[in-house]
Amino acid sequence: MASNRPTISGTRHVIAAGHYLATHAGFQVLEAGGNAVDAGVCAGICIGVLQGEKVSFAGVAPTIIFRAEDRKLVSIDGLGVWPRAITPDYFQNNHGGKIPPGVLRSVVPAAPDSWLTALEHYGTMTFGEVAAAAIRFARDGFPMYPLMSEFIAEEIESYRRWPSSAAVFLPNGKPPVIGELFVQSDLARTLQYMVDEEKANARKGRSAGIQAARDAFYKGEIARKIVQFHEETGGLLRRDDLADFRVRFEPTVSASFHGIEVHACGAWCQGPTLPIALNLLKGYDLKALGHNSPDYVHVVTEALKLAFADRHNYIGDPRFVSVPIDGLLSDAYADERRSQIRMDRACPQMPSAGEPPGSQGLPRAKVPMPQADDVRPGDTSYLCVIDRHGNAFSCTPSDGSNHTPIIPGLGVIASGRGTQSWADPTHPCSVAPGKRPRLTPNPALALKNGRALMPFGTPGGDVQIQSMIQVFLNVHVFGMDVQSAIEAPRFASYSFPSSFEPHPYFPGLLMMEGRIEAATGEALKVRGHRVDWWDDWTWLAGAPCAIVADQERGILHGGADPRRPAYVLGW
Repeated sequence: MASNRPTISGTRHVIAAGHYLATHAGFQVLEAGGNAVDAGVCAGICIGVLQGEKVSFAGVAPTIIFRAEDRKLVSIDGLGVWPRAITPDYFQNNHGGKIPPGVLRSVVPAAPDSWLTALEHYGTMTFGEVAAAAIRFARDGFPMYPLMSEFIAEEIESYRRWPSSAAVFLPNGKPPVIGELFVQSDLARTLQYMVDEEKANARKGRSAGIQAARDAFYKGEIARKIVQFHEETGGLLRRDDLADFRVRFEPTVSASFHGIEVHACGAWCQGPTLPIALNLLKGYDLKALGHNSPDYVHVVTEALKLAFADRHNYIGDPRFVSVPIDGLLSDAYADERRSQIRMDRACPQMPSAGEPPGSQGLPRAKVPMPQADDVRPGDTSYLCVIDRHGNAFSCTPSDGSNHTPIIPGLGVIASGRGTQSWADPTHPCSVAPGKRPRLTPNPALALKNGRALMPFGTPGGDVQIQSMIQVFLNVHVFGMDVQSAIEAPRFASYSFPSSFEPHPYFPGLLMMEGRIEAATGEALKVRGHRVDWWDDWTWLAGAPCAIVADQERGILHGGADPRRPAYVLGW
């Protein structure tokens, strides 16, 4: 298919990110000699400024890094934990089984430590060098763009709930208009304070400087203001929660698909859903079904329903729940689950939980009542880099600003990712002190011949896995160039409980972009899908970025989704 933008190709380095200015900032780092991690951290911090309505510097930043030198793949969870003061029955006893908007959704901010940890272990530059562009965007402002302006206008009442949030996102008491300069002075001062602390300790070496920047956030004035605000407003974060926190290096999970190793983040997030679904789909001749044909859309949707059923019932922080991950990822289990897919009939709701090896005796999660309300997706951003050495960086920074208040004087929220936990103590994603919510952001990185082949990811909450799989299949099954693969019309199922409080559930609902043929929708309705239509192009279908390495020719090809202000640069 023809694309609206060209695929951007380069022989040295390529970067793609959810906002064009973040892409440019990261590209400048690459041009200055930085590696993929330096550029990725730079772009990621910029995203927390440029897409501040959907991403916070003090949010989450799950990351997968491939180091070409030793062909090592590492994952940094970039995800905070519930405060020590929480109890498993806290929300049942105090809030009727709901996790209310506000400070009570806050877990420990993890993104700052994620950026600093990646930089310290795998980068070459200082925090000051990679944060310089973000500080400028926050201090001097950037031109407001349509998607951000529209989102703030739609969520105006959410921002008005908290004076500190209204002060940032409703300058002069109203949403910023397109083309207006959007300034975040407090955020600029927060970042500059960390840089100043790094500089004050620079004589002790690069690592000591990065540690000083980390201490500035988790033990210094930033931590003091976060804790003070929580103490004054009924929040639960305290100094020890921040001071003792460190992100974790975690193993990836993977599936082999036609000779490609597709790696995702572990069961502390929804990452395993990706390889679970790919294991189901590799049993079909997808190309013979035809791209976006009724058979193809049906098979992919039904496989995703099975994968999301396993997510709902089994996936949670492995430090707190027993996750039968080996069984879930086994080919034998995929064969068993695949046999449940009928070509003539859609499952009208989320399927029952499977019984993978290792699941015997484990409880099954309750399913919420179906909802009649409109789908209200959560959201985030994404970025990826491959550098001249063959290093790769894949990251999905997140944490929206409309359900958790800005900390006065800091310009950041304290990660509101608690919205992805469940108040039910029997659920694998239940609340508990020190436990991680089950994160939707889940970067992926595919390898072939022991080298980076394709970092890819997207915003979109529960649509992320679905959008990522379709782009991956567009490239590696249907042979599309990466930009065309990203622009191709997409579809998404909502036939499972949402990851976001209050976890709405829409049995059988299948949304499709209007560019998919109407006859396909009618054929799917006959099979029992509850089909509804998006516009021809919608940001609700995600906004993937990806880079595909032509390993034979030594050329990198990058793509970014025009559904949002994502862009790619290469050289």
